[in-house]
Amino acid sequence: MTSDLEWMQLALAEARLAGAAGEVPVGAVLVKDGVRIATGRNAPVATHDPSAHAEIAALRAGAEALSNYRLDGCELFVTLEPCAMCAGAMLHARLARVVYGATDPKTGAAGSVLDLFAQPQLNHRTQVEGGVLAADCAAVLQDFFLQRRERARATAQPLRDDALRTPEDRFAGLDADRFAPNYIADLPGQRGWRMHYLDQGRPDAPATVLCLHGPGRWSHQFRHLAGLAGPRWLVPDLIGFGRSDKPKRETAHALDWHRDMLLAWLERLQAGPVLLAPAEGAGELAALLRAAAPQRFVGVLPVPESPDRALRAAWQAPFPDRGYEAALRAWGRGAGDASGPSPAQATVWVANAMGYFAP
Repeated sequence: MTSDLEWMQLALAEARLAGAAGEVPVGAVLVKDGVRIATGRNAPVATHDPSAHAEIAALRAGAEALSNYRLDGCELFVTLEPCAMCAGAMLHARLARVVYGATDPKTGAAGSVLDLFAQPQLNHRTQVEGGVLAADCAAVLQDFFLQRRERARATAQPLRDDALRTPEDRFAGLDADRFAPNYIADLPGQRGWRMHYLDQGRPDAPATVLCLHGPGRWSHQFRHLAGLAGPRWLVPDLIGFGRSDKPKRETAHALDWHRDMLLAWLERLQAGPVLLAPAEGAGELAALLRAAAPQRFVGVLPVPESPDRALRAAWQAPFPDRGYEAALRAWGRGAGDASGPSPAQATVWVANAMGYFAP
């Protein structure tokens, strides 16, 4: 029979997978009669679901596996003390036992902030035990937040007086939140303006695709491409758009300057060979890139567009007011409600893109 320590090790493995995906690293394992029934890990960021805690995921999977919303006789092992939401779900599920690792002094509902399991008014009693592999569970969390703080410090850049930076809450709830942001501000000739970009896929992938958004758009235009298996996806927000800094003067947005920034950026990332993927309106910039460095680019494959009127709010998100819109005045706002490829188009398009790299 597997011991509490061994079950908690499995929960820790789930926590590490959550951390690798950019979620707060919490993992859970549901057990009945010494047999693993289900596992779960934190995923509220990826799923845009505040209830997607590791414990809830394990309870849902376990209930489905047992074909019963009551989980009588089951034990749940979780790396962090449950919050009130999860504790309530455990009581409703009639768990026999809950074992957790690290305490949570901010939201813990098994004794740290409050103890729902000890409420005499409730008609079910669940046995609770804390502190199993507590140091290991706490270390996973501490390492995650330490790395996140270090990344924040590394990407923090002072904002120039002649530029604006869109508040992050303007992007809340958009699919782009699934992807880890990257920033760069020290390229030759960049003038200290920060550029945001996505870098998805292995750096040593056999193919690299550079996605160029159209006028008035940003990296959100490629939400159905970035992350698909196969190539390394590089998706910049050109300076003046998206999460990048927004110089206040229209003269800062010359195409040849953007070309030079992108070429220096590709050199910094050691990317190549590269397939250019321009969306509608980005063809001129793609042509300038290819003319300046023909040896770097293997071809140009325009990106299909799908109409989607719901995307208007996403395209307006980077521009809270007219002061942010110098790039829009220099480049234009783009065509209609073009939104980039649909999921179905994306799958076909990727297959065509990979053909450029076939031996």
